[in-house]
Amino acid sequence: MRRHPQIAGRVVSGLLAFLLVSAVALLASAQPAAAHGTLAMSTPAAGATVREALTSVRLFFTEKAAANAYFTVTAPGGIRVDNGWSYGEPKPLDKPVREYFLVNGQFEPREYTTGFPATVAVAHLPAKGEYSVSYLSVASDGDPVRGTVTFRYNGPVTAAPKGWSPPSTQPDPALLAAAEQHGSSGQASAVPTVAAETPIPPSAAAAAPIESTDESGPGAVAWVGLAVVAVAVAAAGSVVWRRRTASTGRPAGRGRTAPATSGRRGAGTRPGTRTPGTKGAGSRTAAAKTGGGRAVGGRTDADRAAATTGNGTQTSDTRPPADPGASPDPDLASATPRSRLSNTGLALFVGALVLALLGGFGLARISGNEGPAANTARQPAGGPPASGPAVSATDGHQHPAGTGPHTHRGDSGTGETLTTGTTVSAAGFTLQPLERTQPAGVRADYRFRIVGTDRQPATRFAVVHDKPLHLIVVGRDLTGYQHLHPTMAPDGTWSVPLTLARPGGYRVYADFSVTSANGSQQPLVLGVDHTVPGAHTPAALPPPQAQAAAGPFTVSMTGTPTVGVTAPIHFQVTSAGTPAQLQRYLGAYGHLVVVREGDLGYVHVHPEQELVDGTVKFWLTVPSAGRYRAFFDFQVAGTVHTGEFTIDVP
Repeated sequence: MRRHPQIAGRVVSGLLAFLLVSAVALLASAQPAAAHGTLAMSTPAAGATVREALTSVRLFFTEKAAANAYFTVTAPGGIRVDNGWSYGEPKPLDKPVREYFLVNGQFEPREYTTGFPATVAVAHLPAKGEYSVSYLSVASDGDPVRGTVTFRYNGPVTAAPKGWSPPSTQPDPALLAAAEQHGSSGQASAVPTVAAETPIPPSAAAAAPIESTDESGPGAVAWVGLAVVAVAVAAAGSVVWRRRTASTGRPAGRGRTAPATSGRRGAGTRPGTRTPGTKGAGSRTAAAKTGGGRAVGGRTDADRAAATTGNGTQTSDTRPPADPGASPDPDLASATPRSRLSNTGLALFVGALVLALLGGFGLARISGNEGPAANTARQPAGGPPASGPAVSATDGHQHPAGTGPHTHRGDSGTGETLTTGTTVSAAGFTLQPLERTQPAGVRADYRFRIVGTDRQPATRFAVVHDKPLHLIVVGRDLTGYQHLHPTMAPDGTWSVPLTLARPGGYRVYADFSVTSANGSQQPLVLGVDHTVPGAHTPAALPPPQAQAAAGPFTVSMTGTPTVGVTAPIHFQVTSAGTPAQLQRYLGAYGHLVVVREGDLGYVHVHPEQELVDGTVKFWLTVPSAGRYRAFFDFQVAGTVHTGEFTIDVP
């Protein structure tokens, strides 16, 4: 017994309505990340050159800074010269700042025309050069507000006040706890600002990475769901139109026919079969795919390092064979070429309608995220404002010419663990070593794979700093540091010669960006243990010192690492008192790897693109109090050297 065509049409119409309502409801429930209390302007302005002595720096925010906000001013030599801060009198902003709020499902802009200053006292100006002003606060909505402003001073040198000494204070623990509790990646400096009357350029919106948090709306899974809804709506609309066209009784023409299965109308044939006696291709049914995957969380136990994650099965939709004696489906047989064209048009229309909803929401979300910060390009977490837009997505390890100082996503930032490499698995990928041990003093190939949830080795990697993968090896006692670059075989197996002189435990870090089929990049740092058998006596770390020997060179480090704050760290390389002629190594004048004692948390930082006052300048955000070992790689005359430093953070 056949179903009446109108009944099927009503069922599909109901499904269409349900999907549309679901899509609208999901869009309406999405919450954008709203940033408040951002930096709107500063005196001196970011990037300005100052030629007269100054006694303070003023930072103007869109709301008052927190009472326990933290500010530093760092001189060219890495010495802090700040001398406390205080609130100032509000004043009109040079340009209004627009921030966006989601009210009753609608984005409502609010313009801020008044700046609330924090006046940071400057004790003295010990040298000409670049000065850095860093800040950390918490906005009224709980978002951390942090960033750095730099300016250049070319005026006269001033003496320090009598009895004054550079501060070494750290942020209030309550401030750090409040900043990290919100789970945000923090806010970049809003200098230069986007005026309220100036729309955000689409190119800037596309270049700016948008961080997603639990409060900021649907993540990747939700967006995939929305895309599925859009496709389903388009398909449902096509079926409804086809049914309605069939019910009009138009001549059949040369339309396709589909065989009916035994006693059932509308059942499809096996994939790829054709209808007997019908010209043209027969109807096809897509194989239904089912799958499942499970990603195992990060592990620090070396014995579980080689475990792979994920499982998945795929089954095809099986249907009974077509009954040769069954009559063709009259509903489908009546479809003419003209009606098929209409079907396609309707499907495209309905799909475009839903995609327009998604696109409108996406544009509003971009405005909601980037408008408050008033940046044309949001900086990667843990660094100051970039000097040019960083073309990246969630950092992505893409650093075009002009990109400012930064750290990799997960290496530093706020509201998240600032170190990586403590787990063997992350984001669905696992570091799988083929060897777990080797003899002391013997050169052996270290081989490994990066395995995805499909249990297959990844083979698509982005070239980051001239290499597709950086392998860092360091002893658990923070000695024996090596920075290596393995090569990958076509089957996804990486290998590199490795010599470990002393028995003991080692940590191997794979620092890379894997590239997906759609071209997006996922930056990751995975770590696994490696063992050299034999009697092991851990080496004691040397005490913190400002200088270290690296071959024939002396490396001087200046700066005050600060928990949760982007602090400038400078390295100067000299030979017999004369500055060395540094060469670019892996695209930069130096690379800095910092490893935390104990859990061996890993931070990989890259410097300013150019030397700053003759030094290699990094922006380092240490994740917590404790002891660290810093490894500074640099190149002179084609040879790479490493300066090693112990850092104690109170």
